Amino acid sequence: MPTQAKAAVIDEITERFQSSSAAVLTEYRGLTVAQLTQLRRSLGEGSSYAVVKNTLTKRAAEQVGFSDLAPLLNGPTAIAFIEGDPVTAAKAIRDFARANPLLVVKGGVVEGRTVDAGEVTALADVEPREVLLAKLAGAMKGNLTKAAGLFQAPLSQVARLAAALQEKKESAEGSAAPAAGDDAAAADTTTPDAVAADAAASTD
Repeated sequence: MPTQAKAAVIDEITERFQSSSAAVLTEYRGLTVAQLTQLRRSLGEGSSYAVVKNTLTKRAAEQVGFSDLAPLLNGPTAIAFIEGDPVTAAKAIRDFARANPLLVVKGGVVEGRTVDAGEVTALADVEPREVLLAKLAGAMKGNLTKAAGLFQAPLSQVARLAAALQEKKESAEGSAAPAAGDDAAAADTTTPDAVAADAAASTD
C-alpha cells in the first residue's frame, strides 16, 4: 500500500477512535461475509464493523493514547466502532458471539478507557436502563429533581452510579450503630441520598 494511502487509513481509524463511544476489537476468523453483515447491522445506526490492518491500527491507537491495545492487534482483526450507548452494542456483540462462537472478543476501548474481553462481557451483562433507573430512584427516595439528569446519561454511566449506591448501602448496613456520645463514629453522616445527588450532578 502506498505511503499516502496508509496515512489516509491511519487518519480514518484515528478519527473513529476519537468519535466513537466505544471500540471493540474482535477476531473474525472463519465467519462468512453474511455473518459479518449481520453483526454490523445489529450494532445500531451509525456504528460500523470493519476488518483492519493490525500495523496501521497500532499506529492509530498510539496517536490517540491507546498504545496498550497493541498486544490485541494480532491475527485477523475487525473492530466494531460504536456510536451511541456502548452497553447496547456490547449486548449485540455478546449475543452474536453466542450464536457464532467463531467470533472472539479481544477487548477494546469504552468511553476513553481501554478494557479487556472480560470487561466487554461484563458491560453486556449490565441490567436494562429501566431497572437501573428504578434502583437509583429508590436510593434517592423518589427525588425526581436529582434523578432528572440520569435519564439522558449513557447506560454504562447509570450502571456505575447504581453500583456505587449499592456499595454505599451495603457499607452503611454493615457498620455498627454509633454509641451515644461517640462523636467519631457519628461523624459520617453521608446518606445514599447524598451520594445519589452527587452522582446526578456529575451527569450535567
